[in-house]
Amino acid sequence: MHTRVVKAKRGPEILVRPLQNGDVGTVSAVFSRLGEESRRTRFLGPKPNLGEMELRWLANVGPDHHALVASVDGDPEPVAIARLVRLGGGSAEIAFEVADAYQGRGIGSTLAALLVADARAAGVCEVTALVRSDNPAAIALLRRVLGRLELRWEGPDMFVRALLPGCA
Repeated sequence: MHTRVVKAKRGPEILVRPLQNGDVGTVSAVFSRLGEESRRTRFLGPKPNLGEMELRWLANVGPDHHALVASVDGDPEPVAIARLVRLGGGSAEIAFEVADAYQGRGIGSTLAALLVADARAAGVCEVTALVRSDNPAAIALLRRVLGRLELRWEGPDMFVRALLPGCA
């Protein structure tokens, strides 16, 4: 993954860069731009802050943990992060968060699509996610990026699974 400028489908041009391993400052900056409802839907429950271990885990980047950060010209803080964690066996889990002021502009979809394309090129054939059942925007984003979804209940949340095109 490399730094690139990409036009979000319904929004601004965004500078997309890989998250540097251990960059808790960027993770914290995006989290601070999420409202209470966004935090609840992204983290599957109330989340007033991130603990030190959570920050370190979310900022972990390596062979099996990939993350992209989006910035918008004129805004000094990052506006979004998307992560893909390889689970083994050609499967990976995706997660994303977009600052409240930038939601609905295609930034999350753009980051997710870039991650999925990179993952597919690296041999990932299945993408999963765990989404709150009352977060239709996240399900819609995943459907746009991944196409056909398999959904199943896991308690109050939805487990999402999609096979990537070209995989057996």
